[in-house]
Amino acid sequence: MDKPIIYQMLPRLWGNTNEKLHKSGTVEENGTGRFKDIDKVTLDYLKSLGVTHIWYTGVLRHATCCDTRGCTPSSSQWVKGNAGSPYSITDYFDVNPYLAVKPEERMAEFRALVRRTHAAGMKVIIDFVPNHVARDYGKFSPKPIRKGRDAQGHPVLGALDDKTVHWKPDNDFFYYPGQSLILPVKGTYKEMPAKASGNIYSPEPTVNDWYDTIKLNYCDFHTDTWDRMYEAVCFWASVGVDGFRCDMVELVPAEFMTWLIKGVKAEFPEVQFIAEVYQKNLYNKYVHEVGFDYLYDKSGLYDALHDIVTGNVNNAGGPIEQWQSARRITWNWQSLGDVQPNMLNFLENHDEQRIASDFFGLDARNSFAALYVSLFFNTAPFMLYFGQEIGERGMDEEGMSGKDGRTTIFDWWSPASLRRLFLSVHGKGELELEEKAVLEKYRKLLAFASEDEAIKKGVTYDLCYCNMYSEGFNIDRHFAFIRKYGEETLLIVSNFEPKDSDISITVPAEAFEWLQISQSDSLNATTPVKVHVPACDGVILNLR
Repeated sequence: MDKPIIYQMLPRLWGNTNEKLHKSGTVEENGTGRFKDIDKVTLDYLKSLGVTHIWYTGVLRHATCCDTRGCTPSSSQWVKGNAGSPYSITDYFDVNPYLAVKPEERMAEFRALVRRTHAAGMKVIIDFVPNHVARDYGKFSPKPIRKGRDAQGHPVLGALDDKTVHWKPDNDFFYYPGQSLILPVKGTYKEMPAKASGNIYSPEPTVNDWYDTIKLNYCDFHTDTWDRMYEAVCFWASVGVDGFRCDMVELVPAEFMTWLIKGVKAEFPEVQFIAEVYQKNLYNKYVHEVGFDYLYDKSGLYDALHDIVTGNVNNAGGPIEQWQSARRITWNWQSLGDVQPNMLNFLENHDEQRIASDFFGLDARNSFAALYVSLFFNTAPFMLYFGQEIGERGMDEEGMSGKDGRTTIFDWWSPASLRRLFLSVHGKGELELEEKAVLEKYRKLLAFASEDEAIKKGVTYDLCYCNMYSEGFNIDRHFAFIRKYGEETLLIVSNFEPKDSDISITVPAEAFEWLQISQSDSLNATTPVKVHVPACDGVILNLR
């Protein structure tokens, strides 16, 4: 079995080569990428990196201020950014018109993208957003025949609700009878009665709330809302989508997700589900009871590696706190138990700050030590975010998204590094020297993860506990482990320090016994393995 390597990309930004950008600009001013830009050349490039799955973010039709390219604008009073959030869905059964060359043929263009992706040997993942919808869900259609119905002809969510009560089992939304919606942004938008927003039960959401969304009412027993959402997932599976990244599932009843996953897999056995989950105490439940294939390990390995990298880079080798210690990597895997293979490891995604940003590692090369751990530590899948492989910094000030270390998902934009990557892939330009160096490193490591049997299938042995007092080994700044499969034994060492390290690694007798490795004159429990590890980097040694 191949190690799943997932590549998250926002089609809106890929292929947009416009250099003349305006802060908070319109789509006419700043441009947009389209489905067609994810062409065979792009897909061949991703396949060459070892990518097995592509998560196309922002495909489902969402609220936007755009009034051209087949779009009907939603209210700018609550849409976040001119382009809008990919998680403020206006139709679960449609794709964004602005992503198509011919908006009226947008579904055909998306189906063609799915076919291209499959032909290139990769699988398609899209978002499933079960907790909330846009404030004007289903009200955008220009065709009278569709009034009050979604793209598949179903009555839109909320159309049959009793709005005279706050809650009712048959209602799709939560209402505040007699109270108007009070938004944190001034304007003329009217919503009476107010509906609860995606993350808060209140008619008056704050600027920090998801005020561009309405929370769905599931109950903890089967309702029509369950059926509507099941139909949506099955619709996309029938289109050829291979997996769903499920947004904020902790806000949705586990009973619903259990029922949904079981039902969908009965019809589409190969479809996979990835959960955005943040409570580590729920990991076992979401894997063993609810049925998710993979879970974000954001609150575990990601947070640990983030703190270790920032602690070492920003302190320039000075004292670090316990929460910045490499020991957290050990503590994390020990807490996971048998769900380790179900964790989705990553160093970037659209919610988190870019590694190369001023808020994280300052330079993409400072994260290589973390990459060796996240990518190689176990058989779990690994995800990277488009542009990560060349050091995209996320330091533009685009509009709704400020200079916060994140590449915007709210604005019409074209990050310079992604322009260079697109043009380079298509033979029409070149990357900068630093970008080329980062890409070459990612190519090498991703290829190794994709091809090496010990990485794809092997067991792991953490060596840190037995090297606390080894020469040159710093338990807070270094991490060492073995991957073993068949006759192959790999020693992998990460150095989080901003300086080169010469380290002696002891492989204890217990490791030889547990891994079923025979000792020899050159490899034994009494002779340390000498390793030189560059600053903020890692090494792989084949011991057999």
